[in-house]
Amino acid sequence: MNPSPIVTFEFFPPKDSSAEKKLLGEVLEKLSLFGPEFISVTYGAGGSTREGTFSTVKSISEKLSVAVPHLSIGNDDDTKVLDLISAYKKIGIRKILALRGDAPSGFGSTKIKNASDLTRLIRNEFGSDFEIIVAAYPEVHPDSEDLQTDISFFKEKVEAGANSAITQFFYNPDAYANYLDVMEKNNIQIPITPGIMPITNVAGLLKMSKQCKAEIPRWLQYSLADRKNSEDLNHYCIEIVTKLCEKLISLEAPGLHFYTLNRWGATTKICQNLGFATNSK
Repeated sequence: MNPSPIVTFEFFPPKDSSAEKKLLGEVLEKLSLFGPEFISVTYGAGGSTREGTFSTVKSISEKLSVAVPHLSIGNDDDTKVLDLISAYKKIGIRKILALRGDAPSGFGSTKIKNASDLTRLIRNEFGSDFEIIVAAYPEVHPDSEDLQTDISFFKEKVEAGANSAITQFFYNPDAYANYLDVMEKNNIQIPITPGIMPITNVAGLLKMSKQCKAEIPRWLQYSLADRKNSEDLNHYCIEIVTKLCEKLISLEAPGLHFYTLNRWGATTKICQNLGFATNSK
């Protein structure tokens, strides 16, 4: 196993001052011990969390200098997007996670630009000032007609200037291994980091997987259902995700990106199980 695997985390903008205090205090303090390469901050549909995302990115950057904003075009025009990117540049941000994004409710007829459009816009306006990260889908993007269509969209993002990618969460390591093989056969060579979703709420996970069409293997669904009232459910969930991470590291994944849901407990235990070094004294 790689003795020093790269680890990154994802947060979402806190909804109130209490949640902000907990995130920027307790959660950030606990997870920063693992020396993350960066912490990304999500961006709501149509820019609905624009101010919250910027504020959270700025606060994290002031503490750790490793914040990465998510960004999508949504219903914004290019000028508004470029103004936001310029604001990020002024506070020292040098990485952006470029996404297609979604329109907020009520804008169903609005054309949504693809992540390749945003990637190209950033490259054309800012050159190499930013490292651009994009999304990848080992189990195929839910809006793609087939695998080849999905590959074509991903390749377009790479050709537009993407430097690396992070995947949607999954629990089948073979999906990731196959995805890497497909990328190699299509001469796509950017690093693709697997996204890891710790299992902390089974009902919430099933709902989320349905919304984003991420597959939960049947064996895992049944195993979780059998243990839903068991005292060892949390231990089992941590063990399952730890084993997934071990397999991904053995496949030479460039790192692991944890979708923390603004919590530190399960992610910390998994990182400890993997032997990730901490900065604690």
